[in-house]
Amino acid sequence: MKDLIERLLVNKIERIAFEHGVAAEEVVDLMLGVAKLSTKAGGPEPTWRLPHIRVGRITSEEPGRDGIASDMAAIRQLYATAVTAAETAWESAALDGKPDVPAALHAVEGLADAVTQNRTALVALTAMRNYDNYTFTHMVNVSILTMGQARALGIAGRLLREFGLSALMHDIGKVRTPKDILQKPERLTEQEFVIMRKHPVEGAEILRRTPEMPILAPVVAFEHHLRLDGTGYPAGAKRSALNLGTMICSIADVYDAMRSQRAYQQAFPTDRVLAVLKKDDGAHFEAQLVRRFVQLLGIYPPGTLVKLASDAVAVVTRVHAPDPYRPRVKVLFGADGTRYDIPLERNLWERTPDGEPSDSVVSPIDPTLYGIDPLNFIDVARA
Repeated sequence: MKDLIERLLVNKIERIAFEHGVAAEEVVDLMLGVAKLSTKAGGPEPTWRLPHIRVGRITSEEPGRDGIASDMAAIRQLYATAVTAAETAWESAALDGKPDVPAALHAVEGLADAVTQNRTALVALTAMRNYDNYTFTHMVNVSILTMGQARALGIAGRLLREFGLSALMHDIGKVRTPKDILQKPERLTEQEFVIMRKHPVEGAEILRRTPEMPILAPVVAFEHHLRLDGTGYPAGAKRSALNLGTMICSIADVYDAMRSQRAYQQAFPTDRVLAVLKKDDGAHFEAQLVRRFVQLLGIYPPGTLVKLASDAVAVVTRVHAPDPYRPRVKVLFGADGTRYDIPLERNLWERTPDGEPSDSVVSPIDPTLYGIDPLNFIDVARA
């Protein structure tokens, strides 16, 4: 797979889409064509004559709206607007018994467009953790991470937005949880957990009674704490299978909750979070979906400040699926601690002339120790 992926990357092939009516002969021609691709950059761009197979770059479905994908400031503003919309929807549910659907839809529309155009930048933004605003940033992060997974599965258009809205609303039942439990700075007691575990049922009821809410939303709210092996809650809920929307939302929910630092919990490094998701391979979370999630985020997601084996310090700018420990980075500090005036861009998966790996990531680093914002070093236009 590594050779195949590198061959596709060199030839700028980012997607292969199969349409209805594809014939076996076309698939054979595709395979032969891929086998003949050059392994070095700069060669002639391949041409494809496959009536039912589209091969090429990923492009925006709405070219006229690509401004949001080329400006990190605009993406930051989009994220902030979505957090405000999540808060509005929450307050509406608390006061009126129904979330503000137009506000939530507006947020999801913008996020869905941006996820379609620049998934890397949006996923990087989910690392922006506002601890004072955890409830609402968590809602937005889970929505983005759910849509990122859905988009990677080929889901687009209205259905992508339904996945995003359902994920945004997955915890809405907590509006009925007493604030002293919801905002308790220490770990909950067993009795308090019993009350907290009511929120999936409460959320499903709220969303089921909300006009214009997609039918997927109450399903995701009800199921998002259920696991494939029948564990989880609501207690006694039996499912022969979980909804796809539920499964990818649950992965996003656990991932974001574990990597977020709260008063009673230290943030877990990404590799430990992913290890929890992969634990008991396929018992709690569908193994193929977890595998795809790892490919989407990498061990070190874009926007992560990391220390390299060479002792240099860099920002991850792009995931490299074949080897998650060797992503594309911008090196900010040399091994001796010297700050570079111009960051050095490096593909850590590339090898030295001797055939040895050039470098690899050792561990994530807290960017506050260096007084920098790693997101400022992501080239949005190329992300």
